[in-house]
Amino acid sequence: MIFPFKSLNPHYTIEKHLNRLPHWEQDGCLQFVTWSLGDALPAVKRRQLMAEREEWLRLHPEPRPPEMEREVHTLFTERIQQWLDAGSGECLLRVARHARIVADALHHFDGDRLRLDSYVVMPNHVHVLFLISPDQSLSGILQSWKGFTSRQINQCLNRKGSLWMKDYWDRLIRSPEHYQYVRRYIAQNPAKAKLAPGSYLLWQRS
Repeated sequence: MIFPFKSLNPHYTIEKHLNRLPHWEQDGCLQFVTWSLGDALPAVKRRQLMAEREEWLRLHPEPRPPEMEREVHTLFTERIQQWLDAGSGECLLRVARHARIVADALHHFDGDRLRLDSYVVMPNHVHVLFLISPDQSLSGILQSWKGFTSRQINQCLNRKGSLWMKDYWDRLIRSPEHYQYVRRYIAQNPAKAKLAPGSYLLWQRS
């Protein structure tokens, strides 16, 4: 099944789900999602960032103009990306076998439950740009990916327990320009993090 690509339409219904982070969904809209290993971000930094973000949101209630949405992305999401690129934790995904487990899971439902556009498996986190089938949910897709890969990688390591951080970061694609920006970001992330060949897996649909 092939799903048509499109970006966010502010005139259509946007589903917003609040956990510790806001998750937006809109049928037929591309999603950029990042999730990380449980030890990729120090707990102290996470708590500090969440407290700062909650205070910022309290002082800037909705509806917020586009420039404020960009501000919150710069203040918080980009800081998270910088911390992830620093390579904290065991970096289990640097191991080719573990990274391939993640990549195979991403491809498993491609063309059925979702359509992949791009992804990169970094040493301690994953970026994915994809479109969800109208009968699927973002949280369900992430739960499936994280649950399966956690079991498989733990089996390789002969251990049990939590592998991934509970939260994930998602952003609806706002425009064709935003789409191209995210695609470039995924492609350039390994070089930005100064990774050696073989320590990451990059794929983009041609």
